[in-house]
Amino acid sequence: MSDLTQVEIGILLEALDDEYRAFATYDRVIADFGSIRPFTNIRDAEARHIDALTRLFRRFDVPVPENTWPGKVDRYPSVTAACTAGVEAEIANGEMYERLIAATQRPEIRVVLRNLQAASQERHLAAFRRCVEREVCRRGSEGRRRCWRERH
Repeated sequence: MSDLTQVEIGILLEALDDEYRAFATYDRVIADFGSIRPFTNIRDAEARHIDALTRLFRRFDVPVPENTWPGKVDRYPSVTAACTAGVEAEIANGEMYERLIAATQRPEIRVVLRNLQAASQERHLAAFRRCVEREVCRRGSEGRRRCWRERH
C-alpha cells in the first residue's frame, strides 16, 4: 500500500502521462520524417524520464499505467511545424513541472521532477529552438539571407 497522498499520486500520474505523450509524439515525428535530430535524442531522453518516474511508482507501490498515447498524437506537415510544436510543448512542460513541484513537499518526488524540468528547459527547449532556426534557414533565399545576416 502506498503512503503517498492522492495529490502526490496525481502528480506522478500527470508527469508520467506528459512524458508518455512526448515520447509518442517524437516517435511519430521520427516515423514520418526519418531519424532526425533533435527528435531521436529527445525521444531517448523521454524514455529515461519515463524510467525515472516509473521507479518512483514502484518505490511507492503505485501501479504504473500503460502508455495510451501511441497512435493518438498529432502529426505535423513538416519538420519545421514539428520543431515549433516541440518548442511550445517544452514551454508548457516547464510550467507543468513548476506547478507539480509546488504541490508536494516529498523530497524524492521533488528531486525527480526538478531533474525532468531542468532537462526540458535547459536542453530540450534549446534543441527545438535550434531546430526551428535551422529549418527556417533551409527554406528559400530570403530565409538564408536573414540567417546569414543574423550570424554575421
